[in-house]
Amino acid sequence: MNIAIGTTNKAKTQAVEVIVKQYFEKAVFTYVKAASEVSDQPLNTEETRQGAMNRAKNTLHATGATLSFGLEGGVTEIDGDMYVCNWGALALADGTIFTAAGAQIILPKEIAQEIRAGKELGPVMEAYTKRLDIRQGAGAVGIFTQGLVSRQSMFEHIVALLVGQYLFTLAAR
Repeated sequence: MNIAIGTTNKAKTQAVEVIVKQYFEKAVFTYVKAASEVSDQPLNTEETRQGAMNRAKNTLHATGATLSFGLEGGVTEIDGDMYVCNWGALALADGTIFTAAGAQIILPKEIAQEIRAGKELGPVMEAYTKRLDIRQGAGAVGIFTQGLVSRQSMFEHIVALLVGQYLFTLAAR
């Protein structure tokens, strides 16, 4: 089965691979730097979800894969507090698109302030932690949960929700 992933980000690609390999034998993976067609830093749930859907659709068009995944991280505000939010989408050749969201965790005020000033979460986290490639590894969620939840494991949950929806529709046919 041909599986396409609309990113080369290690945390995201590994999340898809871990889950897909549990349910589909002989999966062959293709990685595409798919455009999200949203802001580099999505600032609400709707924009983050749209970015995931756009990545999945653009990946499908670029590859013609059986399953095309798009994953997007962003932030959203609730009652004046900023949260990390994450979305995934799974696009199929027949036009079906499944979506699912992941865990949300509040960001410290100083991080939120930087994002409100127009900065992107990844570079802000690198400056905050004095570590490179945070978004390829632990992610903000990993930093602010002391490693109990990594960016990869959070995206694994989203991918499992997407695959589960796909398998449900197969069984219902």
